[in-house]
Amino acid sequence: MTATTGRVAGSDPAPLARNPGFRRLWFGEGVSVLGNATTSVLLPLVAVLELDAGAAVAGLLTAAAWLPWLVIGLPAGAWVDRLPARAVMIAADLVAAVAIGSVPVAAALDALTLPHLVGAALAAGVSTVFFRTAYVVFLPQVVPGVQLEAANARLLGTESGMQVAGPGLGGAMAQALGAAAGLALDAASFVVSAVCLWRVRAVRRPEVPPTAPLRVRIREGVAFVAADRYLRWFVVVGGISNFGLTGYTALLVLFLVDTAGLGPSALGVVMTVGACGGLLGASVATWLSRRLGSARATVLLMVAGGPPALLVGLGGGGARIAWTVAGLFLVGLAVVAGNVVRGAWRQRYVPQPLMGRVVTTSQFVNFGTMPLAGLAAGALGEVLGVRETVLLMAAVHCVACLSAVRSPLRGLRDMPGPRVLTPSR
Repeated sequence: MTATTGRVAGSDPAPLARNPGFRRLWFGEGVSVLGNATTSVLLPLVAVLELDAGAAVAGLLTAAAWLPWLVIGLPAGAWVDRLPARAVMIAADLVAAVAIGSVPVAAALDALTLPHLVGAALAAGVSTVFFRTAYVVFLPQVVPGVQLEAANARLLGTESGMQVAGPGLGGAMAQALGAAAGLALDAASFVVSAVCLWRVRAVRRPEVPPTAPLRVRIREGVAFVAADRYLRWFVVVGGISNFGLTGYTALLVLFLVDTAGLGPSALGVVMTVGACGGLLGASVATWLSRRLGSARATVLLMVAGGPPALLVGLGGGGARIAWTVAGLFLVGLAVVAGNVVRGAWRQRYVPQPLMGRVVTTSQFVNFGTMPLAGLAAGALGEVLGVRETVLLMAAVHCVACLSAVRSPLRGLRDMPGPRVLTPSR
């Protein structure tokens, strides 16, 4: 296995707007993310307002949503590398629709319980593992390599736009219909996404799937990431950063309701304005990468996205809520822009036969810290207090981001070119 660098080959592909497969993928993802964004508000609101939950329960719900990455993340990548990516994504959408849709049904029957909420979050988390892994494998089959950065920017920009609208919509629905009933929108969005994916046709045939045993394929993915200084660094720093981000996000709804004294509608407005940062980040990511170089842009965005997280925990009632809004906005801007640049680079850099396994190896660590963060935040919130825990978790994220100044990217203008696999002798 050797590495080479070079420019991505390609000859003037048709614009993304004229790619019907990408348009359907784009629309389906946007609808699904809108539903997910409402759920990010509605699920903890169900626990806090209807089941009188505290910090420990809020942390448990977050842990349940991310635990599947820690438990099945590695084998999922090996499975996805052998299965049709589009079919995996459709099946994942349908599983999520059933899991989330069961919550408003149980509420209507007056049978909703906390274990049911945790189970729904866990099932939706399992579907997310398979969907997100297959998504990274499928996108390069729909979009030419030279357009991956633009495609990622458009997809993440739409996701950010839906995340702007989602919290406000979720808050309004909770006010008008009740938090549990609002989850019906999310269930419907997964069905819409599945229908859109069913109509997508790949423009490039996938690589021949590997035939080695499962444990061998898992080991190949882990070894590839562990031996690559860039992927290895992103995995370690991403895991620490996500621990902090998830820790304070797990308590964010509780913080805004109990500490800042916001109602459902005001909570939705605060989270909507804060999420606008992600929309702006997706809009400027490609420009920054071209202007500064992908490596310099990555370092800048990481360093700029760390300290603003501390502002989130400084908010409170009245005008003090502006600190929280500013923190959410600036962190969202830097994180989403950085994800656009890194995501496009990884899809070009990693050989296609290893893509699913490399993604899940990375996310096993990156996302595997999230359930631990949820549990830690819940426990610390009960002992130290909600505001203090939010500030502590924000500091963890800040330290991880500032480490970029000493990263393998230091001194580089652009990220390295694609790696190629050479036949083993």
